[in-house]
Amino acid sequence: MTAVAESPDLIKLPVSRLALGMYVTAIDQQGKVTVVNAGLLKHKDAITHLVKSGIRFVWVDAEKSLPGSGLKKAGSTASLRGKDKVKFGAGAKTKTKLGLAPNQMRQQKAKNLLFEAKGLIRKVLGEVFEGKAIEVAPFEALADNLIESVMSDAGAMQFASALRSKDAYLLEHSVNVAVLLVTFGRHLGFDATTLKQLAVGGILHDIGKIKVDNQILHKPGKLSEEEFEHMKLHQVYAIDALAEAPDLHQISKDVCLMHHEKLDGRGYPNGLKGDEIPLHGRMSGICDIYDALTATRCYKEAMSPASAFKILLSLTPHHLDQKLVYEFIRCVGVYPVGSLVELSDGRVGIVWETNGREVRQPIVKCFYSLKLKRYTQVAYVDLLKSELEIERGVTPGALEVDPSPFY
Repeated sequence: MTAVAESPDLIKLPVSRLALGMYVTAIDQQGKVTVVNAGLLKHKDAITHLVKSGIRFVWVDAEKSLPGSGLKKAGSTASLRGKDKVKFGAGAKTKTKLGLAPNQMRQQKAKNLLFEAKGLIRKVLGEVFEGKAIEVAPFEALADNLIESVMSDAGAMQFASALRSKDAYLLEHSVNVAVLLVTFGRHLGFDATTLKQLAVGGILHDIGKIKVDNQILHKPGKLSEEEFEHMKLHQVYAIDALAEAPDLHQISKDVCLMHHEKLDGRGYPNGLKGDEIPLHGRMSGICDIYDALTATRCYKEAMSPASAFKILLSLTPHHLDQKLVYEFIRCVGVYPVGSLVELSDGRVGIVWETNGREVRQPIVKCFYSLKLKRYTQVAYVDLLKSELEIERGVTPGALEVDPSPFY
């Protein structure tokens, strides 16, 4: 991939020279680079574990390392040998010495985090089904990681969230709503503690669905009135499950229990109206609907973000808060990272990079031609430097091919 932005130096460092406060980006196993659990070294046990695992080298990000770690920031005279450094910038080659461009590394880290999150949700769903109480601590730890990822690069998390499977909807929807809530909360200026509570609530917001009849939950068609009433019971089941989690913060509970409430009082489970629904409760409804609309299900194709925004606006002001919906659109963007777009030459691609760019000038990874009805050579098109333009957003179903291998 061509470089898209100036990034800090990455330094290949022997494990023997690691120190607390260094930010490890990836590990090097016999020349094969793996992005796993990237983050700050906070405990000596982490270094010991690397040694015992036979890891000899790691890649460290000097910019993200703490001042007392012994690494100098970019722009300083490096204390390590220049040949151990990799610079990503305007002059960088498509493939770096590390093998991954910085945004690809962040995307891989986000994918790993979402995989971990789905595993945790799968586990707790099974436990709730068996009548066991929800343990809050693991979800708070996961929430911290989600927040760190969004703060580091919200686009990378959006990109990872866009890669979905029809068979894992409940798991992916729960994580994606949490990511959207954190991203939205950050946009609105919430503090870190509130962001964590929003994330935990998002992860658990559909916990009651584990007790809904599977045939109704996955029915490939419109629910009958009786079936819909049964589906609504998932909020009643959620009330029971959350009652067994006394350590869960009220904001997290509200996110879980208010995402189906409506401003006109016609929602459920409690028929709350107007100011009875707090800000975070209103946010949860917007994020839940948006993610459901942009997901492929067994009975429907995914909508483009632009089409989903139109639906959200149509639900204001009786169902959703109109001002908040407009803020949500500004936050997510008409062409978010990971979404599909058609360019003016008929090629279709994935919105790959948006940081610091106008909404209609992202970098797009093109792989298919709607005109020719066939795959094309993969190319990264920088719309800041190209005469091409975005014609429209595209849904995966409109391609008649599977775009997932190109994520």
